[in-house]
Amino acid sequence: MMVALLSGLLAGVFLSALQHFTVVPLIEKAEIYENAAHKEAHAAEPEGWHPAEGWQRIAWTAIATVLSSIGFAAVLFGFIALTGRSINAAGGLLWGLAAFVCFVLAPALGLPPQPPGVALAGLPDRQIWWFAAVVATALGLWLLLAARRPTWLNRIAGVICLALPHLIGAPAIAGGEQTIPETLIRQFTVSDLLTTALFWI
Repeated sequence: MMVALLSGLLAGVFLSALQHFTVVPLIEKAEIYENAAHKEAHAAEPEGWHPAEGWQRIAWTAIATVLSSIGFAAVLFGFIALTGRSINAAGGLLWGLAAFVCFVLAPALGLPPQPPGVALAGLPDRQIWWFAAVVATALGLWLLLAARRPTWLNRIAGVICLALPHLIGAPAIAGGEQTIPETLIRQFTVSDLLTTALFWI
């Protein structure tokens, strides 16, 4: 648990610093378009609480990132402990890459990271599909790579698990006009995936 706590803390601080210079500026650009569209559509509606710009927003974002990182580290080290195998730097790198594939890359094939203001499917539908994609990818990788003695049946089942969420398909966008430039969306998606890959490594 101490290893999960310390590695999660270290990775979370690293990711916060990395995103501050790569992803956050793109979010701020997207928010300009989002706020303009929101004011036109909901001029009379009161706004809820949100962190003030500057140190308050940076601090709350960093805290949320570090806590999420510790949670992911606990899940990852929990799975490693269940295997009963020892771990070294090379093994840790492979586990980190596998976790990146499960938690980020595979779900991103159907639900890529998007900046604020982009039209999306309903939140519950996206959460259910993301969770299903994570579980199916983890099970598929386990059947293909981590089983003690994988058979041809394991391998077929593993491929089916990897493909199933994408054959079913991610939830469709629930309408809404696109106000964010496509270039900005692509930049955000690539930056988010790269920084998250470094985080897991």
